[in-house]
Amino acid sequence: MRPSSGHRLASAAVLSSLLLAGAPRLRAELPAWAYPVAPALSPVAPEPGAEDRPRTVPGSTLTLTRRQFEAHVLPEPDWHPEEHPPMPPVVRMGREPQVWACAYCHLPNGAGRPENASLAGLSRAYILQQLEEFRAGRRQGSEPRRGPQNAMIAIAKALTRAEAEAAAAYFASLTPATFITVIEQDSVPQTYVAGAMLAVLPGGAAEPLGDRIIEVPESLERAENRDSRTPYLAFVPVGSVRRGEALARRTTAPTNLACGACHGPGLRGQADFPRLAGRSPSYLMRQLYDYRAGTRTGAGGLMQGVTAHLTTADMVDLAAYLASLSP
Repeated sequence: MRPSSGHRLASAAVLSSLLLAGAPRLRAELPAWAYPVAPALSPVAPEPGAEDRPRTVPGSTLTLTRRQFEAHVLPEPDWHPEEHPPMPPVVRMGREPQVWACAYCHLPNGAGRPENASLAGLSRAYILQQLEEFRAGRRQGSEPRRGPQNAMIAIAKALTRAEAEAAAAYFASLTPATFITVIEQDSVPQTYVAGAMLAVLPGGAAEPLGDRIIEVPESLERAENRDSRTPYLAFVPVGSVRRGEALARRTTAPTNLACGACHGPGLRGQADFPRLAGRSPSYLMRQLYDYRAGTRTGAGGLMQGVTAHLTTADMVDLAAYLASLSP
């Protein structure tokens, strides 16, 4: 399947029931599919000698081995240097031993991955504010074992002001791009946790999707190679995009969202309100859930009120809709 800078929506048999308008806040269990934590023993054994095998990615003339770019504090592999301006040192290689290269997780083009945030095009002030939220304990996350969240908290505490300013200015200067294809479907391939994201289980059978979003790389090898153009497939419940759009536009109580009032036309962000369009639905789901659970605060308390009456199914619908939009 080809990578996409936009999204396409594929419909299949109808699965989900209609959402209940104004449903009360629920104490639902943590949606573990949005918070992958790798088990001690992976069901897929690593390939012998994989660290030293020469690797390439589509559209790049480089050849690298995984050993050259698997460390967090080294010059980050830049498969596509033509797609962005020069990276400042904190983005390109970090600072030993505490500060990982920003591009290691968020990628040189700022597109991010399912386990973290897309930063491209967010305002400088917003990025700096989020670093402060992590540092001050206002973005703890709802799964205390999740590695990316804990790493981000530690990095934010270790960053100097100058490093934070340089990273924020760099990512704010980038043009957002997305490589997510949203697919409405009632069944999905079985998955396992690879690193901090879900991946298709080789030889696995299909299973019902239910009220989940399953987001996987089209090619796990490209994702593990940290190719900034890796395409992802997001399987969402049938009808969720339509329901999510209705929710995002709703202006009546108790789920008075009207997302565009803050997040701008097309939900592409405005002023210091972040872009929602085209972001990873796994990431979006975590933020909505964390706000409702109180494990992410800040934002002037606005999002706590917005999410208070959302059910977990509502959040799935919203995340599916937002991911389906062009950034």
